[in-house]
Amino acid sequence: MSFFIRNSRGGGPQKRKYNGHVDKSKSKGSTAKSKTKSKRKGIPHDEESIASSDEEFAEEKQREKNDDLEEESEDEEETAQEKRLRLAKKYLQEIEEEEKDRAEFEQGAVTKRLHEKYLEDKGRLRKTVASNYTGHKDVIVLRCKDHKDSVTCLCISSNGKFIYSGSKDGTLVKWSLTDRSKLKVVKGKGKKQDGMKNVTCVAISTDGKFLVVGHSGSKDIKVFSGDDLSHIKNLQHHRAPVTGLVFRKETHTLYSASEDRSVKVWNLDEMAYVESLFGHHSSITSIDALARERAITSGGFDKSLRIWKIVEESQLIFNGDGGSIDAVKLINEENFLSCGADGQLCIWGCLKKKPLCSVQDAHGKDETNGEPMWISSITALLNTDLIASGSNDGAIRLWKCGDSFRTLTPLFEIKVTGFVNSLAFTPDGNHLVAGIGQEHRLGRWWRIPEARNSIIIIPLIQQKSDN
Repeated sequence: MSFFIRNSRGGGPQKRKYNGHVDKSKSKGSTAKSKTKSKRKGIPHDEESIASSDEEFAEEKQREKNDDLEEESEDEEETAQEKRLRLAKKYLQEIEEEEKDRAEFEQGAVTKRLHEKYLEDKGRLRKTVASNYTGHKDVIVLRCKDHKDSVTCLCISSNGKFIYSGSKDGTLVKWSLTDRSKLKVVKGKGKKQDGMKNVTCVAISTDGKFLVVGHSGSKDIKVFSGDDLSHIKNLQHHRAPVTGLVFRKETHTLYSASEDRSVKVWNLDEMAYVESLFGHHSSITSIDALARERAITSGGFDKSLRIWKIVEESQLIFNGDGGSIDAVKLINEENFLSCGADGQLCIWGCLKKKPLCSVQDAHGKDETNGEPMWISSITALLNTDLIASGSNDGAIRLWKCGDSFRTLTPLFEIKVTGFVNSLAFTPDGNHLVAGIGQEHRLGRWWRIPEARNSIIIIPLIQQKSDN
């Protein structure tokens, strides 16, 4: 503890200190005597000065702390409700600015958009747009000499500017959708270089920061930068090659599916594994997710679809009555689409165990053996009634969902040659992008030599809606 030492001569007042130093107005002799006496007692002669300095330093620190607390209290004066109100106003200003830039800006556009956002978050948004699609313009073909084998998968950035595609030769390519040009290439495994082998799935985060890739040559998930395709990290936890990847919307939460029959959850902000989900009895072939903390998967030969409720730690099981279910795609938070080798195209609702509707032989039958044409890919324009499917019958088919998703009606066909291994609508619905290959994405059972391994962009024709 700090303490004070009085002068031995008389009971005079304590020496005054300035800025922690003793007043030197007293005689040197007095100081010398005090110093000698202090030494005899084993106490430093300037103990008094040090003690006073400590106190003043502590007071100064306390004042600084009080100032900091005052500043923090000013920041904390904003309540949670006021913060929400401030962020809501900021969000409204951003929407108003975006709507004003559009040519079709009209009265009530902001209110309409806010209402749509609310319904989308609740999983109840339904846009009826399929009737507006009447056909397509000339198909644009993007060919890359690096895609030497069949294109197996693709994804589109949330802003609709970029396409990412993968192929059986392990090549990953980034394209500009607006310029129709190749931007960046990551080459696959070859004789002279290490790399990926047979890219099976790709996914891009909503903000475009992370691109994740699964390939058959490894059990790892490769994480790349969405901008320049620079490699960031390998995520290791699966026991077999990864077959499906998807990001939860507006987050960096990643869901992965694998041949090891498990679904795994990852946090890419921390590049960390979170948990594993089990239930499928065979290799998982496809996975999808939207904004909710849920993922949906198809189990291939176990003929089941499963909705994984991450928070509730439970799952919903939907059993098909046909062949293997190879692909699944969410139309909205409550309805989803499935397809497989039996040629059935099915729409499901999360509250019913059987399909709401199904189309048998949706792409016809094979003329050589009379078997249904294997539907190799499906996609849906999010929160609308427009879907598309592809096979190797020479056409991509667009469909319209009826009321309550109880019917499927054909709209028109787009002629293509080869296996349609992947499909995706651009976010604005103006284009349909397809990955074409000479072989099926899941194997090499048969080949179409006249097909070209490429990406095709299909501009869609829409008539203006009266609404």
